[in-house]
Parts: sequence; C-alpha cells; structure tokens
Amino acid sequence: MKSKLIKIAKDTNFFLKKFINKQKKTELVKAMKYGLFPGGKKIRSKILFDMGVLFKIDYKTLIAIGASVECIHAYSLIHDDLPCMDNDKLRRGKSCTHIKFGESTAVLAGNSLLTMAFEILTSANLNINKKTKVDLIQKLSESSGHLGIAGGQYLDLSFEKKKVSKNKIIDMEIKKTGKLFSFCCAVPAIIKKKSNKEIKFFENIGANIGLLFQIADDLIDIKSSYKVAGKKTGKDKKKGKATLISLLGYQNAVMYSDKIKSKIINDLKRYNLNTNNLSKTLDYILTRNG
Repeated sequence: MKSKLIKIAKDTNFFLKKFINKQKKTELVKAMKYGLFPGGKKIRSKILFDMGVLFKIDYKTLIAIGASVECIHAYSLIHDDLPCMDNDKLRRGKSCTHIKFGESTAVLAGNSLLTMAFEILTSANLNINKKTKVDLIQKLSESSGHLGIAGGQYLDLSFEKKKVSKNKIIDMEIKKTGKLFSFCCAVPAIIKKKSNKEIKFFENIGANIGLLFQIADDLIDIKSSYKVAGKKTGKDKKKGKATLISLLGYQNAVMYSDKIKSKIINDLKRYNLNTNNLSKTLDYILTRNG
C-alpha cells in the first residue's frame, strides 16, 4: 500500500514539474511550485488510481488527471491558510505560501494552480476524446466552486463558534472535502461512458470517502503533534470549528467513521467490484498521523 502511494506521488510530481517547466516562466511560478511541491501524500490521486484500476483505465491517464486534482487541492490549501480565512502559518512542515511570498502573491499563485488544473485536462497529451474531456472539466468545475470546495470553506468559516446540526456539518464536510474525492471516484465511470445513474453512484462513494478523510483529519488535529502532522494542531477547538468530533465526541466519531468505511466497501461489493486496494487505502486514511 505505502509503496504504491509513494510511486503515485513520485509520478504525479514528475508529471507536474514537467508540465510547469514546459510553460513560459513568470514571476508566479516560484510561489506556485512552493505551494504545490512536495505536495503531501497524494491520497486523492491514490483513490483515483484505486477506482481507475477497477475500470482498467490507463495508468498515464490516471496520473495526468490526478495531477489536475492535486493542483485544485493545492490551490484550496493556499487560500484556506490565508489570514482572512483560517489564518494558518504552517502547512506540510513549512511556512504557508502567504508567509513565504506575501498574501497577494499567494492568492494569485492559488488562482494560477486552479486554472492550471484545467490546462492539464485540455492538454493534447491527455489521450481521451474531447467530449470526455468536457465532461471531466464540468465535473471538476462543480467540485471546485461554490457547489464544492469554495462553498464548503464558506460554510466552515460561517459555522465557527455556532451550534450546528449533524446534517449541516456533513453537508459542509462533503462540499469542502468530499467533492474532490467524488470527482476522483467518478472519473473512471465518466471515461467509460457509464450512465448518469452509475456516475452518481460513484460520486456518492467519493463523498463518503471524503467524509471519512475529514473525520480522520479532525482526529489528527486532536491527537497528533505539529512534528508528525506538519501543521499546527489543536486549532479546531480554539477556533470553535463545527466538526463531527465536536458534535459527537471523539469515540463516537471514531465509531461513525468505521460505519462509513463499511458502507463504502459494501456498496462497491454490491456493484461486484474488487475492493482490496481501496480498503487498504481507507485503512491508511483512518490510521495516518498526518
């Protein structure tokens, strides 16, 4: 599991470095690279790979699409860390992009990574037909804007220091985190031209994986340290963040995450798919420390 994760991360970073280096160099490239690399563990790309294998999607195609996802993810982290949002100073074991380069440069670098994701999907080197590319772009756009990451971040900030229902917290966390996982799970079905109903099925799988990931991330904020997590921990409670842990309690949140994992695996088994690789990835998500 870990060796495959490392290989995917290495291949994705290689793709991204090659893609950026082929472009005309501008003053923003340094900040873009800083926010993008080394780029964390590439768990979203691993989920994309796990689902892609089930549909026998070409590995190079999965790496390219995964690279576009990682651009979106990096942009969202750069913006989330800004003083006007979560006001964090550390990310992935180093200073946040706005600390290193200034707020305005960080905003523009994030914007540039957002748009670069779609440059990757429209690239002639991505060997899929134009109609499928349009479908992927539409789905990734929905996952990134007000219906997804941006909308989820807005709700996250709005819910601070407020009593929020379980359903509202789940909705927020699915938008903030789950939508990008939904995209990763839907990609193979979109490429294979499955029905809208089937695509929605895999999007729902991804939403639950994202919810699982967010619970695990919130648990890390409580139980882990900066040295292990690579970012400041214990901040959710200080900021009064609305999380499933703050609502349900630590142990109940752990039990809830186990239920989500079982549902993901059982849903896929009913679809007659081999879940071994995905199950190992989900276990890694739940047991990681950072």
